[in-house]
Amino acid sequence: MNQTASQNAEEFGFEPGDIVQEWLWDDDVDDSIRAKIEDLTGEDLVDEDYNSAVDGVILWWRDGDDEDELSDTIVDACGVLDDDAPMWVLTPKPGRPGAASSSTVQSAAQTAGMNAATPLTVSKDWNGIRLRAFGKGR
Repeated sequence: MNQTASQNAEEFGFEPGDIVQEWLWDDDVDDSIRAKIEDLTGEDLVDEDYNSAVDGVILWWRDGDDEDELSDTIVDACGVLDDDAPMWVLTPKPGRPGAASSSTVQSAAQTAGMNAATPLTVSKDWNGIRLRAFGKGR
C-alpha cells in the first residue's frame, strides 16, 4: 500500500524545528495533516497573520474560491517564505465537496510566478500540489 504524505509528513519537505505557515484554514481541513506536520516539526502551525520568515507554507484551497485570490495569496505567502522552502496548495480530491481542478491551481501558480507539480494524495480527502519558483527544481 502506498503511504501518503500525511502518513509521512517529511514528504512535504518540512524538517524538525521548521515554522510552517497555514493559509485559508477552515473547519473542513484535515486535522490529521496538520497534526503530522506539527509532530514532525515540533512546532505549532502559524496562521496567515504571522509576519516573520517561515520555513514552509500550506495553503488550503477549495473550488468556488476566486482564482485571482489564489494567485494573490500565493504571492503573499511567498513574501514570508524562505528561498526554496516548501509551499503546498492542498485541495479536496475529485468528487469531494470543494474539489478544485489542478489546472486552476496551475494557472494561479503561473500568474504568481510559480510552477505547480503533479498532485499528490496527502490524505483520504485531500490532494497536495507543491509549488516552486520558476527555474527551481522539478
